[in-house]
Amino acid sequence: MIRDGLKKIVCDIIDENVDKIKNLALAIENEPELGFKETETSNKVCDFFKELNISYENNLAITGVKGKLKASGNGPNVAILGELDGVICFDSDKANKITGASHTCGHNLQIASMLGAALGLKLSNIENQLCGNVTFMAVPAEEYIEISYRQKLKEEGKLHFLSGKQELIYRGAFDDVDIAMMVHALKNSPEPTVAIGKSSNGFVGKTVQYIGKAAHAAEAPHEGVNALNAAMLGIMGINALRESFRDEDSIRVHPVITKGGDTVNSVPSDVRMETYVRANSVDAITVTNEKVDRALLGGGFAMGAQTIIETIPGHMPLKASLPLNSIFKENAQKLLPEDRIIDAGHFAASTDMGDISNLIPSIHPFIGGVSGALHTKDFKVEDFNAAVILPAKLMAMTIIDLLYGDAEEAKYLMNCYTPTFKNKEDYIKFLEDRFERKVQ
Repeated sequence: MIRDGLKKIVCDIIDENVDKIKNLALAIENEPELGFKETETSNKVCDFFKELNISYENNLAITGVKGKLKASGNGPNVAILGELDGVICFDSDKANKITGASHTCGHNLQIASMLGAALGLKLSNIENQLCGNVTFMAVPAEEYIEISYRQKLKEEGKLHFLSGKQELIYRGAFDDVDIAMMVHALKNSPEPTVAIGKSSNGFVGKTVQYIGKAAHAAEAPHEGVNALNAAMLGIMGINALRESFRDEDSIRVHPVITKGGDTVNSVPSDVRMETYVRANSVDAITVTNEKVDRALLGGGFAMGAQTIIETIPGHMPLKASLPLNSIFKENAQKLLPEDRIIDAGHFAASTDMGDISNLIPSIHPFIGGVSGALHTKDFKVEDFNAAVILPAKLMAMTIIDLLYGDAEEAKYLMNCYTPTFKNKEDYIKFLEDRFERKVQ
């Protein structure tokens, strides 16, 4: 059968199962979970795979799930990814009232799109007309939050890295994957839209602890060492640095105080912060990270507090495959008017899809159908077909392009791609070298 005929069959199957896909998206939205805790969401994915008769592995990097279209297949293996976790947004009306977890980043839409593509490719019975294989991955913990919790998991030997895709790479889940793709909701875009992104910021994460000396805040403040003031001076130091950040590096540094003291009647003696240092290149992250450390250490030095800075590898900058972007765009042009397909260029946020993209050809386009900003209570699905069904079709159509015939398109992508790292081991060493502890 010709390529366009295969695409039509798959898209028709997806259209016939819109309600099933929508019910899954809503079920995940109504039971949001945070990173490395997504047990119920993972179970929903497993149940969906069972219904489709797709064999799978679960409990990968604690909660990840990996299914395959075929039991085996000679040729390139292309992965479609979706993310399991929510983000903390207590004021969302769909938030878990205890944890604050909510899908105000649209990860439930990603999972539904990924599984919609899986449904279309599996139920259409075209798998034997594709050269190679397709992997469907539900991945944990893209949102880089609850760092202390993840550090505890690392100390217990349950994690090596603190981000889901990094951990899956480390554990070997991507060893057999040659090409990867996923989609992400596009903020403030209620109409059907496809935005093709080329790059993103990466970052390192940091935890900071200032240890001072407690004293009575009214009777004897002179006997104390105010750790909160040390933290405030550290933040002021970062703010003073901002004029030195180059616009072309797209730098973002945004600290929060996670513990400001113990009681109002005592001089704060234990104050803690978290921050990211983001930029669009590893070099810019490295240079900025050193500046930020100096500011943070300076705050502690000024007050006479001890400063402990733990730097943790975050996400790598995204490096999208331009040829794969082109294939995705060509399919979007078949389903949308030209003016609804836009160039997203560089985005200042970060994703651990960046890590994948530095190892194998990968894309991370943005999809409309939602209103409101990401990570806020205003995030809302306006057009389910645009937000979920359209990208499910586009990813399935792109799979067909890549694996049709002798998988010439996939092989071309693999041959023309230049990875940042020679192999997985070099990548792992690079991340491990980013772990750093400074005490002053």
